[in-house]
Amino acid sequence: MKATQVSKENGVVKFNIEFSAEEFKEALNKAYLANRGKFQIDGFRKGKAPRKIIESHYGHDVFWDDALNSLLENGYYDAVKEMDLEVVSQPSFEAPEVKDGEPVVLSGSVQVFPEIEVENYKGLEIEKVETVIGDKEVQEELERVQKSQARMEIVEDRKSEKGDTVVIDFDGSVDGEPFSGGKADNYELTLGSGQFIPGFEEQLEGKEAGEEVDVEVVFPGDYHAEELAGKPALFKCKIHEIKKEILPEIDDELASDVSDFETLAEYKEDLKKKLQEKASETDLSVMKDRVLEQLYKLNEIKVPEVMIRNEIENMLYDMDQSLAAQGLGLKQYVEWTGKTIDEIREETRPDAEKRIRTRVLLKNVIRMENLEVEEEEIRALMEDFGKQYGMDVDQVKEMAGSETENYFREDAQTKKAIDWLFDNAKQVEAKAE
Repeated sequence: MKATQVSKENGVVKFNIEFSAEEFKEALNKAYLANRGKFQIDGFRKGKAPRKIIESHYGHDVFWDDALNSLLENGYYDAVKEMDLEVVSQPSFEAPEVKDGEPVVLSGSVQVFPEIEVENYKGLEIEKVETVIGDKEVQEELERVQKSQARMEIVEDRKSEKGDTVVIDFDGSVDGEPFSGGKADNYELTLGSGQFIPGFEEQLEGKEAGEEVDVEVVFPGDYHAEELAGKPALFKCKIHEIKKEILPEIDDELASDVSDFETLAEYKEDLKKKLQEKASETDLSVMKDRVLEQLYKLNEIKVPEVMIRNEIENMLYDMDQSLAAQGLGLKQYVEWTGKTIDEIREETRPDAEKRIRTRVLLKNVIRMENLEVEEEEIRALMEDFGKQYGMDVDQVKEMAGSETENYFREDAQTKKAIDWLFDNAKQVEAKAE
């Protein structure tokens, strides 16, 4: 097999793939052996007729399509690699002229990743972001830690109040009939949390342990279960226990319980340092996002429609996977929202186009600035990915398959391009509002 690029215009590459006469002959014989069982010829048992006999009955080219498809199954990808093309669409081929004893030349065309000259990418202006962590933020974090160390204590000397947690049995009905999800035993509900439909939790305030309460509510008109939306319901509840939250003091003892420090002062100092580091990382991420936003706004480029369509399908797939993790699926989501899949595709299009345009711009910045990545950078990304799922690099490679290195190489190049744009951007002070 030999591949030759013929031309490249408007992102479409025309090429020839040449297979030798011997390669085509071998592919024809394989096609015959694979398909001869489909032919019934008088005088022969089914699947036993010689190739020449079948060709004389059904045409000399009866096995050509299968032979050519067989050659292209692997040959096309080898040709793409040989021509060093980054294709973004399926190829199309012209019908070849086949002559006995001569090579077969397949002429095709395919859309490739756009190569453009990015004009506005150096010295992008972005507003500087610099968060300073003070006593207020440290105190808020201390209170979060304090709440995480809270314990629950059973209340016996008073009635329930907002903020308490009540342990209840409840049995709901609409028009006297029970409904799915309307019954539970020993359910822990924090009053005022807004976990249940409006009006439910308020009716359990001012009650005592052991008390039985009839809670009457109306389901919201936009309730996700259509059969319940807007309908009045009765919940028969029994309160088993009332609990209140007991917060520890914010002092040296709390500090020693949750850290390696003996005093609150030391712990607060460490908290401030870590909060500042995290805030600075967030600031950097925000500014890099702004660099990309500027790059996008300053470069109006056209991208192949096929790339946008493919990205839309990728986004729909990701949506389906995300919904599946919640026990739903894209099909159920479509039914629930009342939208068609095509309407969701159109809603997704602007984001898909923005993603593709940004990707095209970044990859061309990589090319124009000749940004190279080291193997260590690629391996570091694999290690970071593996840590999220408890895998080593070899396991990551095995999971992701043959395209693993290409995926992480592109990821590393994109990261380097964004870093380069940021390093060459101009940071200006934020304008006073």
